[in-house]
Formats: sequence, C-alpha cells, structure tokens
Amino acid sequence: MPALICGSLAFDTITNFPGRFADQIMPDQVHILNVSFVVPTLRREYGGCAGNIAYSLHILGGQPVILGALGVDGDGYLARLQGWGVDTSLIHRDAELHTAQCHITTDRDNNQITAFHPGAMSNAHHMKVPQRADLAIGIVAPDGRDAMWQHAHQMAQANIPFIFDPGQQLPQFNGEEHREILGLAQWVAVNDYEAKMLEERTGETPAQVSLRPNVRGVVVTLADQGCELWQDGRRTLVPGVQAEQVVDPTGCGDAFRAALLYGLERGWSLARCAALGNRLGAIKIARRGPQNHQIDAAIGAELAA
Repeated sequence: MPALICGSLAFDTITNFPGRFADQIMPDQVHILNVSFVVPTLRREYGGCAGNIAYSLHILGGQPVILGALGVDGDGYLARLQGWGVDTSLIHRDAELHTAQCHITTDRDNNQITAFHPGAMSNAHHMKVPQRADLAIGIVAPDGRDAMWQHAHQMAQANIPFIFDPGQQLPQFNGEEHREILGLAQWVAVNDYEAKMLEERTGETPAQVSLRPNVRGVVVTLADQGCELWQDGRRTLVPGVQAEQVVDPTGCGDAFRAALLYGLERGWSLARCAALGNRLGAIKIARRGPQNHQIDAAIGAELAA
C-alpha cells in the first residue's frame, strides 16, 4: 500500500573539500569566524528529504506518495518523479518562489557543512494530508516548519501511523512542541546528534520516549556503526554494514528511512527494517548524489523472498 512522504523537495549543490574542516576552524576564534574552503568538485543533484526517501522507497518496490512543494523551476523535477510512477498529486507548485536549494560541502572525514534556502518549501503547508484509506504509513521528514507541524497533526487525525523525522529542522521546535508531536507519532528517527538535541529540548532520553504509550520505537542512527533501537525502554544495537567505498554520505539517512517505511508497512520487526536500512545506506554512500544508487542482488533476493 502507498506510503505518504511529507518533506522537502530540493536541488542539491554538492561539493567536496579535500581537507578537514577541523584544520581550518580555530575553536577559540569562532566568534569572528571567517573561513573559505576551496572545493575542486561541484555537482548539482535532485534532492530534498521527500525526494530522496521516495527514490529509495521506489527502488525497493514501495509506493511513495509525496506531499511537498516545488517552485517555478521545478518542472524537470516533477517530470522525473512522474517518470518513476510516483503519485505527485499532493505536490504544491509555487508560482513565485524557486525550489528549495541545498548547498552541501563534505570534508575528507565526511563531516558536512550545509546551507539551505527554503524557497517554495516555505509554502508546503498549503497542501494538506488527504483522507485516503489506502495510505498505510507516513513520515514527517524535514520540511517547512508550518508544514511539519500541520502534517503531523493531520496524519494523526487521519489515523495514518507515521515516523517523526525532525532532522535539521529539529531546532525549529521548542520542547513543548516536540513533546506534542512525540505524543502523535508511532516511531521516531534521529541521528545520534539529533537524539542529544531532542533530549535537551524535551528532557526525555530515547529510552523514555520509547516508553510513551503511542510510540512503537525510537531509532537512533550511528553512521557506520549501525543504529540503536529503543522499544519499551530497552536498547537493541543493529550493527552497521561495511560499504564497498565511501564516496558521498548525502542522502544516506533518507535511504535508511525509506527502508523503515518499506518494512514497517509490511509488518516487519523494527530490527529487520533497520538492518535493511543499514544495508541500503552502505550502498548509497558508495554512489554520488542522493538519488543514483540501486539495490544489489542480495537485497533484491530478500525482497523477493
């Protein structure tokens, strides 16, 4: 059955810095920070959390439905999504603003500095979660602040179980607002840094969040170390998967979340979903861009079983 993906659609400008950010930034001088990184490579890719999750869900064999926004320059992106057979009926087309733009610089240690211009994403809240009986699961991924707030509440009202994935938009909500959304979601997905920030905002550890009666699981990703799952206050470590090579981490988290959607919609255990996510993330990191990877034969055989 279809999965509703609420989140950003963006164009990613991806550059690589061959050095280390840490070697260029003096911690005791950050109050007068003025740095420039020479980036010898530059690529423009289709991106945004909703687009990336939809891509990975599509190659897994899922049925993504995107709720997001494109700007006046979004015709090519819309055609790309429709070319996969994605349901784009819930995408807002802005007549004035450009599609969101993400500028990502990655250093040799895979640390990233990102600048994000929201553009049309700021009006994503104009599209509402529909009352559709065929939507089995959803995700509230990083998007415009108003869109995330409204779509979380609308999913709950429509009885669509959803993953709350605040990502880089986590600081846009205060502790009370986070606690309210946590009271609506069935699953929470964050990386280890975001987990600490969410705890600082809400006063709740991942273990405590997992004890909420509505929450079926909290997933904390740990990069190449895999991820930890919290269910009913108990922690399970799902080990990482060795990548054949590390090329570009952009979109790895989105690939992981697509695997969560795919497995949860089919009734898999959270551990099995996370294991698939770790494998798909390892495949993605070996390819440039967030929407250029393909599943390997092993994953294909598992999905066909």
